[in-house]
Amino acid sequence: MQKVQISKFKEQCLRMVENMDAEGILLLKHGKPIARVVPVADQKEALIGSLKGKLRQSDALFSTDEQWHAES
Repeated sequence: MQKVQISKFKEQCLRMVENMDAEGILLLKHGKPIARVVPVADQKEALIGSLKGKLRQSDALFSTDEQWHAES
């Protein structure tokens, strides 16, 4: 991850953001981290198959589990 002083980032932010790697940029003020700039992940690819094995189908999908009698 690239570490940059906030004053330098302010001057050159467009160039830095265009050339940013996947880890992003850690912004420093007086040598202490204050923020992190990271690229937006491609969410479409991350969603494909992400719920596999995590969901279960219930047999009572349309049931309220209430017992009732039609004649009463």
